[in-house]
Amino acid sequence: MPRRRPQISPERRRCVFLLLAALFAIIPALPPTPPDAAAAGSGTAPVCIARYSGPVVPVTARYCERVIRYAERSEASACIIELNTPGGLYSTTQDLVTTILNARVPVVVFVGPAGGWAGSAGTFITICAHVAAMAPGSRVGAAHPVGIGPADGRQNVPGEKITEDAAAWIRSIAQMRGRNARAAELAVRESKSYSDEEALKLNLIDLRVRDMKDLLSKLDGRTVTLSGGAKATLRTRNAPVQEVPMNAVEKFLLALSKPDLAYILMTIGMAGLMVEIYHPGLIFPGVAGGISLLLGLYSLGTLDAYWGGILLILLAFGLFIAEAFVPSHGVLGAGGIVSFIIGSLILFSNGPPGLGVSISLIVTTALIFAALLALLVTAVVRGQQRAVITGMEGLIGRTAVARTDLNPTGTVFVAGEIWNASAEHNYVKAGEEVVITGVEGLRLKVQKKT
Repeated sequence: MPRRRPQISPERRRCVFLLLAALFAIIPALPPTPPDAAAAGSGTAPVCIARYSGPVVPVTARYCERVIRYAERSEASACIIELNTPGGLYSTTQDLVTTILNARVPVVVFVGPAGGWAGSAGTFITICAHVAAMAPGSRVGAAHPVGIGPADGRQNVPGEKITEDAAAWIRSIAQMRGRNARAAELAVRESKSYSDEEALKLNLIDLRVRDMKDLLSKLDGRTVTLSGGAKATLRTRNAPVQEVPMNAVEKFLLALSKPDLAYILMTIGMAGLMVEIYHPGLIFPGVAGGISLLLGLYSLGTLDAYWGGILLILLAFGLFIAEAFVPSHGVLGAGGIVSFIIGSLILFSNGPPGLGVSISLIVTTALIFAALLALLVTAVVRGQQRAVITGMEGLIGRTAVARTDLNPTGTVFVAGEIWNASAEHNYVKAGEEVVITGVEGLRLKVQKKT
C-alpha cells in the first residue's frame, strides 16, 4: 500500500513561517562582508566610511562602533566618519568618544558636507578624532550641556556639576590630541561656536577640505598615535573606499529614535488600549495599542525623556478612560487634556538641542482627543437622559427568529435565548422573522415582520 505523506499541522506551519521571518530580519543586522573582494586581496589597505546626519542617539553610537570594529578587522588604513549633527545625548556621546579614543585604527571625523554642523555632542566627537576635518561653511561648538534644575545662579547645582564635568572632559580630550584646550573649554562653558576657518586657526581641527576626495588626498602620509602609543601612517590617496551604511535594524531603531515618532507611537498605543477598554473583545485595537505603547516607551527611554512628562501623559489617558465610567460630565476629560498638554510640553524639557516634540503635533493631538472626549461626554449624557428599560419589557419591539412553526405557538430566538411564543394573527414558519409585541408571563406575543 502507498504510504501517506505526513500532514503538517497549521501550528507547525505558523512556527516555521515565524522562524523564517525572524531569520530574514536578523540577516541585515549581520556584519557586512568586504564589498570589494579584489581590493581586499590586492594588499592595499581600504578606507572605511560611515556617513551620519542627525541627532546623536544610542543607535548612532552603535552604528559608528560597528564601522570602527569592521575597519579594525579589515586592517583599514583609516575609518572616516562624515558627521552632521546638532547635538545629542551626553551619555551616548561618552560611549562614542570612548570607542574612538580606544580604536585600533585611525579615526577621522569629517564635519560635512559643506554647511555641516558639529554642534554640542558633535564637538566632543570631532575633537576626540585622530584627525579632525571640516568642510567650507561648516561650524563646530555650542557644546554647553543642558542642566537639570532651576536656572537661577548658584541654585542650579546639578547643571553646574554637569558643566564642570563636561569642561574637564573636553580639556582632557583636546590635550590628548594636541588641540587648543582653552578654545574647546569655551565651547562648553560659554557655548562658543567656531566656523571652519576659525576652528583651523585656533587648532581645534587639523584640516579644512572641500569634500571627501579632497580629504583622502590631504590625509595621505599623516602619522597619528593610536591607543597604547602605537604609531600609524595613513595611506589614503589611492586606497579603495568602502562605504559602510546603516543596516536595516539600525535604520529601524534610528526611525524609532525620532521624538515625534516616539510621541505618536505612545499616543496611538494608549488610544488603542482605550478603545479596547471601551469595547472589550475587539482584540485588534488592544494588540496594536500594546505594541505601539511599548515601542513608544522604548523610544522615549532611549531619548532620555523626562519621566515626569511620561507620567503626566499616562495620567491623562487614565482620566480619559475614567470619563467613560464615572459621571463627571466632562470634568475628568478636561483634567486629562490639561495633564496631556503639560506632559507633552515637558517631555523633552531637559533634553539636548535637536530633540523635542513639535508644538504643532502636540496641539493637533490635544485637539483630536478633546473632540473625541466631547463626543463621548455627549453620548454619556444622552444615555443618562434616556429612559431605562430593563427586564422582559425591554424585549418589546425587538426582532426575533422563529425556531419552530408558530401555529399559533412555538419557540423563537431573541437576545441569545430561546423563548416560548404565540403568533397573534398569521401562521409563522420556522426561520421567519417576527416582531415582539408583548409579554404574558414567560410567553412572548409576536407577529410576522412585514
